[in-house]
Amino acid sequence: MNAPINQDTLSVNPRSGKMSPHTPDDLTITIRDERFNRDSQPERWWAGEPFGTAWHNALSATFPRGEAFFIEAVKAHREGAPPKLAEEIRAFVKQEINHTREHIAFNRLAEERGYDIKAIDKRTEQLLALTKNRPPIANLAVTMALEHYTAMMAHEFLANPQHFADSDPEVRDMWRWHAVEEIEHKGVAYDTWLHATKNWSAWRRWRVRSLVMLMVTMRFFKNRWIDAMMLLRQDGITGWRARWGMFKYLTVSPGVVRRIFPAWLAYFKPGFHPWDHDDRKLIAKYESDFPDAVMPAE
Repeated sequence: MNAPINQDTLSVNPRSGKMSPHTPDDLTITIRDERFNRDSQPERWWAGEPFGTAWHNALSATFPRGEAFFIEAVKAHREGAPPKLAEEIRAFVKQEINHTREHIAFNRLAEERGYDIKAIDKRTEQLLALTKNRPPIANLAVTMALEHYTAMMAHEFLANPQHFADSDPEVRDMWRWHAVEEIEHKGVAYDTWLHATKNWSAWRRWRVRSLVMLMVTMRFFKNRWIDAMMLLRQDGITGWRARWGMFKYLTVSPGVVRRIFPAWLAYFKPGFHPWDHDDRKLIAKYESDFPDAVMPAE
């Protein structure tokens, strides 16, 4: 009997030249050069209620600087990557550039509706400034963990229509488009990590990525909570009403945090890989709904 593959022990898939045998050989990362929210005029609570609006506005406010950070963290380790991974890094960069552009447009829309998005952007800039003197491999580990968060939430947003049931249609389409591409490139930072740490032991690789995920989780929810509370105050929602409303939104209905918990826990499994769960059927569903949204990669 063949021994099971330990994903934390680097090996090359001879069919694809990739550093991870779990990434599908036939995966194609497609550049969908879509534009949203240029002429949209949604209500202030574009999600139909204040808590979903605040949570997603808080997320979006961090994306322009956050995705630039992801790009640089991955690019810093592309030297010597197998051809397939190098190609996927290039596609990842193009997708993230487009995401940055669209979230700048979305953030501008939120500002026009009276929200102080620039305050969150400024705090994100200050937090990212603390990473400047860190080893590049540390920034890649953080990127890998945050990419897992974006992939988990992307899956949930596409799989559960409840999240955007009452949303402005164009805003909803923007988030769905972003979610599709996050699923599609969810293994790129992880495979880049495997390439960059090919001389590490399996134990060291697992220990570092697990500790970084715990740290990222604590900071992610702490900072997004602070940002969401700030945005709710701008709607006149404060105190226990704000805290209970946001807690219920995240954990009860639609409950994105509760729903992604099993996928978050899976990250700590020895041998974990983002493509252990192949959810490309959600991408196919999106493309069947929006056949004109697809622009083949160059």
